[in-house]
Amino acid sequence: MNSLTKHHKKLRKLVRVIGTLSIIFTIIAIYYLFKNLDILNNPKALSHLLKGHRFLGSIGFLFLQIIQVVIPIIPGGLTTVVGFMTFGPYLGLLLNVLGISLGSLILFYLVRRFGRPFILLFIKEKQLRQYDKKLATKTYERIFILNMISPMAPADIMVMITGLSQMSLKRFVSIILICRPISMITYSYFWIYGGQMLRHLL
Repeated sequence: MNSLTKHHKKLRKLVRVIGTLSIIFTIIAIYYLFKNLDILNNPKALSHLLKGHRFLGSIGFLFLQIIQVVIPIIPGGLTTVVGFMTFGPYLGLLLNVLGISLGSLILFYLVRRFGRPFILLFIKEKQLRQYDKKLATKTYERIFILNMISPMAPADIMVMITGLSQMSLKRFVSIILICRPISMITYSYFWIYGGQMLRHLL
């Protein structure tokens, strides 16, 4: 038991290190987009940059979105915004929905396969117990749906918690495909156009 606990702690530390490095990388990337490309004044700057590498860029971004869901410590909201800015409203939405939906499906499966120990790699026992209280309510599915629609909710954690529930895979996929695009569009367009409006006001 002690060896398993030590192994789990090492994995948890590794996940934290990966998460920290990912956050640093994302901050640097966002700084580059806003500072060097000035995407607030020139939204097409990214499209021009990727013009000769659009296919590879799309594939790379798709895998990034899958990974940031499966390892839910990478700031997914930021990468979603970058997707819309880089690939435009249509391809950006398609890549975001496909990547996040596939990532959510993988995350859901991993929790079904490995249970609570997998979730504890990312959150503390005390926090998991708080989510357990929601899971025990009869209205949990409604709570899950509202979290998937909300642009500010801890969506990836809720996906993991739902993996512990009795919700069927079919029902889970339906909710993800219907609700997640709403939160993606709301969050991304708020930051893209809200930032531009704020810049004009100032």
